[in-house]
Amino acid sequence: MMRTYIRIALTLVAILAAVVYSNVQVSAGNLNDKATKGVRFVKGKEAVDVLVDGKLFTRYVFSDAPKPYWYPIIGPTGKPVTRNYPMAEVEGETKDHPHHRSLWFTFGSVNGVDFWGESPKAGKIVHRKFEKLVGGPVYGRICTVNDWIAPDGKKVCEDTRELRVYRISSGRQMDLTVTVRASDGPVTFGDTKEGMFGMRVATSMDVDKGAGHIENSQGEKDGDAWGKQADWCDYYGPVDGEIVGIAVMDHPSSFRHPTYWHVRTYGLLAANPFGVREFTSDKTKDGSYTIPAGKSITFRYRIFIHEGDTQKASIADLYAAYAKSR
Repeated sequence: MMRTYIRIALTLVAILAAVVYSNVQVSAGNLNDKATKGVRFVKGKEAVDVLVDGKLFTRYVFSDAPKPYWYPIIGPTGKPVTRNYPMAEVEGETKDHPHHRSLWFTFGSVNGVDFWGESPKAGKIVHRKFEKLVGGPVYGRICTVNDWIAPDGKKVCEDTRELRVYRISSGRQMDLTVTVRASDGPVTFGDTKEGMFGMRVATSMDVDKGAGHIENSQGEKDGDAWGKQADWCDYYGPVDGEIVGIAVMDHPSSFRHPTYWHVRTYGLLAANPFGVREFTSDKTKDGSYTIPAGKSITFRYRIFIHEGDTQKASIADLYAAYAKSR
């Protein structure tokens, strides 16, 4: 009798293990464990792991934070290319601007609410749901819906964002499309430099503390690239002795292309189409924009993480190809 009970218990354990394994496979994009090639996703309670050929590329953190963000971001050399702080403290890294969470999308003045900072008076972008989480042999897609919530709890607007992660041999590439909808009344993006699609590069890559450089599509470099309009902007420098770079490209169909760049020599790289007055120091200009109730605007970016500097990675040629895509 005892042996019979043991066999039944072992059978139930096996069934339970199979169910858990099946659920993991679904969350990973319907790929079995033998399919190591391609892009797949593993969804947890707070984040989605993005795997390329079985190795972690990035993690989309959608819970337990003032805004969704991507961290870490692993470059083509196998090393992280964005700063760890404030998610983790690593010796030798800078610790300024704790709201710079690796890679993110938000803004500093939306109907007067600061979503860029993370003070008690700031707003929060709250993940509502996943619409798609699908892997594949060539690329994978993460589609989400997010609510922008003011400090008083009222919803200001919402966004849908699609991230496509590609499996390519020349580097790491992902495309981000964000559509902001005035779902709860008109939405005004104010004229401020604090925004919008931003990242904080590894400290060893920045111009001030590291040995990095900035270059944009107009040929402007380092500090001269701040506040300028350009098709793309590239930030490159050493990580563990190897030169790597992160290029962000603004698609021609993106709102107010070519965007202005809030790119700093201390390691910040951000595309911002609204901070016109601050970037130009021209008080007669106003970069603010109001989305009428029920309407929307869309932003499109390509992130290309490469080895070598801007010229070696042929960023200008890669942008020309991206600009032709629909």
